Amino acid sequence: MSDAEWAVVRDAMPVPGWLEGRGGQPESYCHRQMVDAVRYLVAGGITWRAMPADFPAWDRVYAFFRRWRDKGLTAEFHDRLRERVREAAGRDPEPTAGVIDAQSVKAAASVPAATRGFDGGKKVNGRKRHIVVDTLGLLLAVAVTAASVTDRDAGRTLLVRLHKRHWRVTRVWADGGYTGRLVGFARGVLRIALTVVRRSDDTSGFTVLPKRWLVERTLAWLMHSRRLARDYETRTDTSEAVIRWSMSMVMSRRLARRTG
Repeated sequence: MSDAEWAVVRDAMPVPGWLEGRGGQPESYCHRQMVDAVRYLVAGGITWRAMPADFPAWDRVYAFFRRWRDKGLTAEFHDRLRERVREAAGRDPEPTAGVIDAQSVKAAASVPAATRGFDGGKKVNGRKRHIVVDTLGLLLAVAVTAASVTDRDAGRTLLVRLHKRHWRVTRVWADGGYTGRLVGFARGVLRIALTVVRRSDDTSGFTVLPKRWLVERTLAWLMHSRRLARDYETRTDTSEAVIRWSMSMVMSRRLARRTG
């Protein structure tokens, strides 16, 4: 990270418990080095043991990544950056609308059979990433499942997560894979209007569809991180954490350019 980007990242990082008198021991490592190491792994797609010697030992970096994942610090850090990006764009920190979609990716041999499957539509054997983004394309909620899980089934879980964290969201746009009972569930239980944006039957080739292009652009941003070109993670919550780290890089760089 540049100094300008580190200033953005440092202000958004969760405050350690020992600094707030909540117990624990002071960290014996440099936060900037740890964050840089995790970002390097996500962007470059390397294995943990291939961490360059310029960074702390790989097992210490992994312990940092794991602690942030398990204690919810990765999500907190990501959400703070998203609020800052929205404010810089002149938006309210909390969104009121979103767009949902899914992306199937191949899984590496390290992915267990219990959390992998075959997506018959995309002809992909692996996992599926289900995400909800706001109208700026920033991540609001994410869930990683086996690729065999349908968009409707995963969408139910994802919308519940979205409602718990972003209760002000009352409208979500989606594609034709989210029709059926999910629309009634979203409206009746979550008070969310799930609007399906359909592709015209007489349209051929690539077409930019209203609202749906926002989430498709976000999925393209994620593919810039080589660690996400394929799913390598044993646990699905690790995959979700890597996605948040990838989006945090997109947001911190955007904020650094605004302040630079």
